Amino acid sequence: MPSRFEPCGLGQMIALRYGAVPVVTPTGGLKDTVSPVSTDGHGGVGFVADRTETWAFRSALERAVKLFRSDPDAWRALQRRGMALSFDWKESVRRYLDLYRLAQSKKRVEAFAAKGRAH
Repeated sequence: MPSRFEPCGLGQMIALRYGAVPVVTPTGGLKDTVSPVSTDGHGGVGFVADRTETWAFRSALERAVKLFRSDPDAWRALQRRGMALSFDWKESVRRYLDLYRLAQSKKRVEAFAAKGRAH
């Protein structure tokens, strides 16, 4: 998915869900959702080019082909990691609620302290 502008990146999310390993440029939603495969192939979910230039994308593609050919087990594990990702709102909602509750509790403490100073 060579792209210079990608605000969202639904294509790679769909690809990951079905076991296709994305090769992307470091842009927008692609950069946000595709963690780079580690040098040993046991971390990350896709191949990310260093830059948006053609030579950098080609290098990422060559790394993908090399892993595919040399280590089928690592490749299958890579596919499984990608398919296990969740891009739904559950985690974002949980983090938002945690932040909201923290803000609420701080507000209560401030209100209590202000009330104590008023007396």
